[in-house]
Amino acid sequence: MALKPPDGGVRTRLSAWFARIPGALLAREERRLVEGLLPRMFGYHIVQIGSTDGEPLYGTSPISHRILAGVGEESVGGMTLHCATDNLPFQAESLDVVILPHTLEFSATPHKLLRECERILIGEGHLIILGFNPWSLYGLWRLFLAWRGEPPWNGHFYRHARIKDWLSLLDLELVGTERCFFRPPLRHPRLLNRLGFVEKLGGYCWSYFGGVHIMVARKHVAPLTPLRPSWRDRRAVVASGVAEPSARVNHEHA
Repeated sequence: MALKPPDGGVRTRLSAWFARIPGALLAREERRLVEGLLPRMFGYHIVQIGSTDGEPLYGTSPISHRILAGVGEESVGGMTLHCATDNLPFQAESLDVVILPHTLEFSATPHKLLRECERILIGEGHLIILGFNPWSLYGLWRLFLAWRGEPPWNGHFYRHARIKDWLSLLDLELVGTERCFFRPPLRHPRLLNRLGFVEKLGGYCWSYFGGVHIMVARKHVAPLTPLRPSWRDRRAVVASGVAEPSARVNHEHA
C-alpha cells in the first residue's frame, strides 16, 4: 500500500540522523532494550510502524508473523507496506504487539495514531512506544535547534505523564518504562565514549532524565462477571408465588 508522502521527507531525514553519531549510538541502545522486552510477549502477529536505523526491532520476538510498515515516504529494506498513521491498514483486534519507534512524535495526529493502535490490538496485547524525553539533554538541545526544521529536533517531544494520560483514556495500561542515553547528543565519538560512565550513573541517580523513554502498555480488557440476582429480587420472586417457601409442620400437636 503506497501512499503519498505527508511529511516532506521527515522520516527519511530522521533515518539519516540515526545513521550518524549520536543517532547510531542511540539506535543501538534502543535496540538492546526493546530486544530485552520482546521475548516476554507472545502471540501470532507483530507489527512495527516506522523505523529509525532501517532495520526492524523485533528480531528477538518469539512471534513468527512479523510486519515492518513504513510511514509516508519512508523506505527501508524488507518493508512490506506503507501506511498513514491515522488509518492503519489492519483489522480490529488482529495484532498481538505493535511497536512505534519515534512514530508518535512525528505524527500529525498522535491521538488518532494511539486510537488506531488500541483498535488493532487484541485484548491483553502490547504496545511499545519509543520517544524522545523533553526533560533531558535531548529536550534541551531541541530548544536551541528546533528552528532549523530538521529531525529529530523538529519533532514533538511528549512528556511521559502526557502519554500515560492518553493511554489511560484508551484503556491502555502502562505496565513499564525504560529510559536510556543520558549523555548529551554530541557529534564527537571520542567525547561520547569518554562520557560512557554517565549511562550507569544516570540510570541510578537521575533515571527520569534519560534522552529516550521506552513505554510498554497493555490493552486492558475488563473481565465479564455473571450478574447474580440480589436478595431483593429473590424475595420478589417468592412473594409473587413462583416459588413457595417450605414450612415445617409439627405433627405431634396437629
